[in-house]
Amino acid sequence: MTPDLPSALTARAAQAAHARAVACACVAATLAHREDTTVVRHAATVAKAHAPGTDPAELARRVAVAAGLPGVLLPPLAPSPVELHGRPVTYWPYGTPVDPGDPDAAPWEEAATLLARLHLAPLPAGLPPMRGPEKAARAVALLRDTASRHPAAAPLLDAWAELPAWARGEEPAPGPARLCHGDFHLGQLIRRAGPGHPWLLIDVDDLGPGTPVWDLARPAAWYACGMLDPDAWHRFLTAYRAAGGPAVPADGDPWTVLDVPARALTVQTAARAVTKAVAAGRALDEVEESLVDACARMRSAPAPSPAD
Repeated sequence: MTPDLPSALTARAAQAAHARAVACACVAATLAHREDTTVVRHAATVAKAHAPGTDPAELARRVAVAAGLPGVLLPPLAPSPVELHGRPVTYWPYGTPVDPGDPDAAPWEEAATLLARLHLAPLPAGLPPMRGPEKAARAVALLRDTASRHPAAAPLLDAWAELPAWARGEEPAPGPARLCHGDFHLGQLIRRAGPGHPWLLIDVDDLGPGTPVWDLARPAAWYACGMLDPDAWHRFLTAYRAAGGPAVPADGDPWTVLDVPARALTVQTAARAVTKAVAAGRALDEVEESLVDACARMRSAPAPSPAD
């Protein structure tokens, strides 16, 4: 990680904010700083340095999609990425995220409606594929490379091996491709400051054509693992169907299509947890253990094939 990237990015964010506003409160903060992403805020402007190796041309196509779907995705402040220390940087309006400390107020219905609208949007030509299965495969590969001797690794790798090739990112998913987010969770929602602003999806890094059921897979996995309240899951699924979302049947059993990607996301989440625990030299916590247990249980019931 470039040592001076956060300070350089902060300076860029301030420059962009001052160019947009005559008077600036100059409120600054680092919102995220990881190996793959650095995000800083200056007043109402957010600057994001994307992961090393990100293709600027592909990112530009994804940013253009966000600009073209302003009621679904947060519109960018600049039409294309700029370069900083060898990393592509994009600029976005600042917004308030979902409060993780208030799960009862989580906007599950709004999130589901946004996903349905995204999945129903026209698929732009030339957009790179949705990267959800690719990211899951990378998480499992990292587990195999760095933590294969951990007692939890074996059930995770076994559960992964039993998934169909498309869920492991080894071949295209069955069925027609739709415009997908690729990494949906509640942290991918923000609401602009001020009254009446709706929730919008953020983070276009994984946006692209793919199987839309992947975007429902993480909440489905949480529900299946007992980590998401059944009422919240029901509200989410009902709102998605009510908005005409094409990822699941309009009625009847949704698990005929949800089961495989939900399993894949469970393995991905557990693999990341084990890898991080090994790197930190600590034991798994209760939630992480429950994810590993869920992966172990997968082998007792074969995953159904997804509907075409």
